[in-house]
Amino acid sequence: MKLSGLCAAAGLPAIDGDANVTGFAIDSRKVAPGTVFGAFRGTKFNGEDFITAAVKAGAVAIVAHPDAVVEGAIHFAAEEPRRLFAQLAAPFFAPVPETLVAVTGTNGKTSTVELTRQLWRMAGERAASIGTLGVTTGDETVSTGLTTPDIATFLANLSGLAREGVTHVAYEASSHGLSQFRIEGPRVMAGAFTNLSRDHLDYHATMDEYFAAKMRLFDEVVVDGGTAVVWADDVWSDKAIEHAKARGLTLFTVGEKGEAIRLVKRTPTSLGQTLEIEYAGKVRKIDLPLIGAYQAANSLVAAGLVIASGGDADATFDAMKRLVTVRGRIERAGLNTNGAPIYVDYAHTPDALEAAIAALRPHVTGRLIAVFGAGGDRDQGKRPQMGKVASAGADLAIVTDDNPRGEDPATIRAMILAGMEAGAREVGDRREAIGLAVAEAGAGDVVLIAGKGHEQGQIIGSGDSVRVLPFDDVTVAREMAGSLGR
Repeated sequence: MKLSGLCAAAGLPAIDGDANVTGFAIDSRKVAPGTVFGAFRGTKFNGEDFITAAVKAGAVAIVAHPDAVVEGAIHFAAEEPRRLFAQLAAPFFAPVPETLVAVTGTNGKTSTVELTRQLWRMAGERAASIGTLGVTTGDETVSTGLTTPDIATFLANLSGLAREGVTHVAYEASSHGLSQFRIEGPRVMAGAFTNLSRDHLDYHATMDEYFAAKMRLFDEVVVDGGTAVVWADDVWSDKAIEHAKARGLTLFTVGEKGEAIRLVKRTPTSLGQTLEIEYAGKVRKIDLPLIGAYQAANSLVAAGLVIASGGDADATFDAMKRLVTVRGRIERAGLNTNGAPIYVDYAHTPDALEAAIAALRPHVTGRLIAVFGAGGDRDQGKRPQMGKVASAGADLAIVTDDNPRGEDPATIRAMILAGMEAGAREVGDRREAIGLAVAEAGAGDVVLIAGKGHEQGQIIGSGDSVRVLPFDDVTVAREMAGSLGR
């Protein structure tokens, strides 16, 4: 594709010359002749340091800050070069699926996009989801490694899905992805807000800054005249609604305070819950096969996205009865020899841990045993808060290692324990901690293993010394439960 054509499609001024563009990259090692290279200033690396190498490798254009030094290639200069790079890249990666929706919030993004995909699939649509679990279609998953991958990978994924016949995509819009313009370009017809609680304050200075990053979804990414689906029962929901109204988006609120889908009643059952909802003046009952209030919220937001994107409401509510658990989200790993169920959940923030404990509490007749930790090189302020939540909600809390990364694991555990009451146990080795919980669980008890969910490895070290040790909470839990019967 010609560079002049990309400029015209992106609404940019015409340029001198008309180079042929073969690709886009933000990693100089991926530059080939004809590549447009994005040279961005980051917290760890400065992409401008690799401009010369990119030009030598054949880059025909460099997108960078105005004061960057570019010789031998066209310099696209912008104060927000990431945004400009995305604008240029979007037309290159055509076509994309015709129906795109995005989900932002602290917790629930992964479940909501995957449940949206399931509802679309049950309606007969060729659908996919993109996020923490990777790229999920009806028959395969391709890992991307990030909640919101870099813009070139993201757009390439969308284009690849479209060429495979996928017409509907739901994707996670993280605060990092939104603030770094990783999801710009394609037409997003609806966006959803789930909730906001403490997370990523190692990246965002304040909660207000964190929320502002999330709100770029409503402020700029969703198309003019699009729809904002908002879970109405969060403490930040009213502010999210204000952003949607200020933009002139169609508002679709969900929850006990919801005006589009109102949650009238929620009753836990042995394997899920019964929801009583009101939509368009009609009250319906839905037997949802997922456990917990937060999964009810995720499912209803997903239903809102499907309806907002043209889905039939009656068919959507009926399909909710056939939803299946999302990997690592209150996923039942198995039973121990006493019949105690073992659940694995991705909860790694105070609110998410509290929600996971609350989800399981109605199913406990004995003790709720929680195994959890906190990640290294991340927001340290949430660690004692997580300890406090576990002390208040679990009958037995076992503090262990999560992904310590470059920090001393013992220091992380100590910070968690500082927020806990006496009686909590500390077992650094995660496998040993899971084994202890599974072995101690008696009839009527429930085990919750929180923090890593779907992850397949444990991250130790940082920089050049980083290692990822194979580790899957579900697999380990099953192994420990199986060993008890030998």
